[in-house]
Amino acid sequence: MTVETSVSSKIDLFSDEVLLDPYPFFAELREQSSVVRLEANGVWALTRYQTIRDALANWEVFSSNAVAFNDDMNAALAGTSLATDPPEHQRLRAVLTQNLTPRALRGLKDGIDQKADAMVAGLVERGSFDAVDDLARALPLQVVADLIGVQGEARENILRWGDAAFNVLGPMNERTVRNFPIAGELFRWCLGVQATDLAEGSMGRAIFDAAERGEIPMESCGQIIHQYLAAGMDTTIASIGNAIAQFAAHPDQFDLVREDRSLIPSAFNEVLRYEAPVHAFARLVKKDIEIDGTPIPAGSQVAILYGAGNRDPRHYENPDAFLVRRNPIDHLSFGYGVHSCAGQGLARLEAYAVIDALARRVRRLTVGEPARQISNMTHSLNKLPVLKVDPA
Repeated sequence: MTVETSVSSKIDLFSDEVLLDPYPFFAELREQSSVVRLEANGVWALTRYQTIRDALANWEVFSSNAVAFNDDMNAALAGTSLATDPPEHQRLRAVLTQNLTPRALRGLKDGIDQKADAMVAGLVERGSFDAVDDLARALPLQVVADLIGVQGEARENILRWGDAAFNVLGPMNERTVRNFPIAGELFRWCLGVQATDLAEGSMGRAIFDAAERGEIPMESCGQIIHQYLAAGMDTTIASIGNAIAQFAAHPDQFDLVREDRSLIPSAFNEVLRYEAPVHAFARLVKKDIEIDGTPIPAGSQVAILYGAGNRDPRHYENPDAFLVRRNPIDHLSFGYGVHSCAGQGLARLEAYAVIDALARRVRRLTVGEPARQISNMTHSLNKLPVLKVDPA
């Protein structure tokens, strides 16, 4: 006979303390159980690697119909590829990813490499800079804005729009309420954008061209562009910033990459494992399920704790160490299964380009005190002052 157990915690997943440094709290939850009821948030947290991976693979039980932690955003996201399950999900995702195929990305690589190299070269010449503002934010902004063809005032708002679009996925706390009007600006712009608002030859124009050919409904164009702008920026910014911070904090690991640039993909996988760019996404439980003796009833919401799974000692040896040779290709930060990150190929191109440029041009980075950005959903830096650069 199965003995039903239930473990609860008073940890508030969205408190400032947890968002600033989640890993001690993740470790506490992970050691309690693979499934912990978070009383402060009214959700079940999935804390261990295998439990999380199994849930991400099982979309029939763990539905993406409720990826946000508040009802208003889940209603707003209804019908998008992010919040839709198969079979409709495949149709929506196909439209979203047709410009992010390996073949399409190969055509972008040289341009992204050149942008990153020029930025790093200029910053090395300056000798001091902010690694987040001047590199981690600057490159994805340029790449994504150019890719979509965003021009004028909208381009100037992309960063604040992207930050708000993630914050409003949290519970209805002060951060979420404050960011709703800003996220609304992005929604309205995307609903009203026309092909002529976007640069000729851009991916944004290509989306409208597909609608003109009858391949997708015209009303889907703004929705697809919204997903590129809302989802294609902040996680990449977080990952690049976290990479620079870890290379500065672990110069011996940066030396390994400098000496062998074929380690760049492995090093970036380790950055993603070590510092998951997204704290959590929600899932809606569609059928009663029992996990490790804990029953979770249908209608419940679960929080997928990517960072907790990525540092689970049951799966990774010495998980709190940053080791660029580890090559954790099975990390959870890009998700798993049908909802794995659609833009991960583009994110990798951008991150590889930055790491490669740094490895070629920089011997050592001396940084000041990093400042974390408190966000409901992303684990990123707000500032990382580079005080001194020793050129290679």
